[in-house]
Amino acid sequence: MHLSYCGAPFHGWQEQPNAASVQSTLQDAMSLLARTPVKVTGAGRTDTGVNARMMVAHFDLPEPLPEGGEDGYVRRLNAMTGRDIAVRSVRRVADSAHARFDATSRTYRYFAVTAKSPFLHRLAWQAPYSLDYDAMNAAAAMMLGRRDFTSFSKLHTDTATNICDLREARWEQESPGLMTFTITADRFLRNMVRAIVGTLAEVGRGKIPPEAVMDIIARKDRCAAGTSMPGHALYLWDITYPYYRPDASEFVTAL
Repeated sequence: MHLSYCGAPFHGWQEQPNAASVQSTLQDAMSLLARTPVKVTGAGRTDTGVNARMMVAHFDLPEPLPEGGEDGYVRRLNAMTGRDIAVRSVRRVADSAHARFDATSRTYRYFAVTAKSPFLHRLAWQAPYSLDYDAMNAAAAMMLGRRDFTSFSKLHTDTATNICDLREARWEQESPGLMTFTITADRFLRNMVRAIVGTLAEVGRGKIPPEAVMDIIARKDRCAAGTSMPGHALYLWDITYPYYRPDASEFVTAL
């Protein structure tokens, strides 16, 4: 399954008691259609308020969809999941395919606006100060590579390792007053992207020099890094697999 969603109404992707999540909303709708419980596994676990331009998930149905029935299934599912989730397509894959463990890279984008906008403040971070893009990009480039990113991870997670292979990290000026931060890695820790953006914002404000990020990484201490940035401006943007690449034309541009 390929889908997009607005994270604002949800307490993240992962199902949890007494709170609406993307996973539970999908599972409730799919279980009603199948008339039996259906479990959905996503490629990642976005936090509360975080959006997804592209999410990939896998699931098992008790009976195969009829030949050519995928489009009808998608229409019925979209009618049940509300306006904040858009299922783009459903297709059959090998029984061994796994949306999370088979993914080879994930890309996130963080949107920021430096000019006050009545339209974008719900979709992007409204920066209350000017930022030095060159300094932020210099700091971001130093972070590339296979490193222990404990300093940018939420505390007390259940991951076996905090080592990630960071392959891309760069700021771009999209248009006057709008900038994006794009970051790609083989995996991400909980809260990692928002903590990295918060740290780079400190560099952009001139509060710390670009080379300070190397010391922050070396300390392996969450208190050494910057604040966690608001989730509403963060988008899971792209996911790649060794055996196929989702069709980007299925997904709308976030902004």
